[in-house]
Amino acid sequence: MAQTLDKIKNFIDTILDYRIWDNAIVKLSIQGIVEVILLFLVARIIIWFIKRWLYNFRLGPAFDDGRRYTIFQITKYVVYTVIIVMGLETLGVEVTTILAAETALFVGIGLGLQDAFKDLSSGIIILMERTISAGDIIRIGEEIGKVESIGLRTTTIRSRDDILIIMPNHRITNEAVTNLTLQNAKTRFSIKVGVEYGADVDLVKKVLVECVEKNKNTSNNESFVLLRDFGESSIIFEVLFYSRDPFIIEATKSEIRFEIDRRFRESGITIPFPQRTVWHMNPENK
Repeated sequence: MAQTLDKIKNFIDTILDYRIWDNAIVKLSIQGIVEVILLFLVARIIIWFIKRWLYNFRLGPAFDDGRRYTIFQITKYVVYTVIIVMGLETLGVEVTTILAAETALFVGIGLGLQDAFKDLSSGIIILMERTISAGDIIRIGEEIGKVESIGLRTTTIRSRDDILIIMPNHRITNEAVTNLTLQNAKTRFSIKVGVEYGADVDLVKKVLVECVEKNKNTSNNESFVLLRDFGESSIIFEVLFYSRDPFIIEATKSEIRFEIDRRFRESGITIPFPQRTVWHMNPENK
């Protein structure tokens, strides 16, 4: 019985020690392949436990979904990098020899991937600093959108036209970005309107405030009216108000303008159009 077991053991050892590839750089054996497979299985188990721990345990308010995602992604990349290096060593690959021999190649790859590395570092900065989080309303240039998700390389933003924009993270860190929901749950906006000279300014002020506060998307008792200017053909008023949903602010402004037009008609307040007085002189009467 013992001899049989020894024969089986020797047979297995012979198979495991069989060299598929053997040269100065790579020494590939069956045993090395088996060990690499086991290494990657262990890596998957480690990553699974880390993900479960991050997402299922309460880690405090500082660890929102964005930060959990960042920690998980970084940890996953680190684990896989370590496993790949260990796997290469297990397969008999001389990693240091390859690195020394292929320095020029890696320099070229690094130059080609510099934008990717730039996006990667920007994504880590965004998620760790928490200046932008999923669900925030941001303005980049003249465009306003809602942040759907933040990855290590790209950020997904939904525009007000319901279009998903995949934006490289380095653009967010390099350009001026206004986060409309970073500090407050509501943001201030305004609407300008001109009325004819001679109108009751107190009535205009009252109507504008009522039109704004009637809208369901504005905050009550926080709107006010400014008399901005005396124009050529109208008195310019500006009503300022707060909205809890900047993402649909254009629709909110449109609703308020419709209500202003209706109330102005009911109250006899006229919105004038520009007028010009032209004097025509007859050259014969000079």
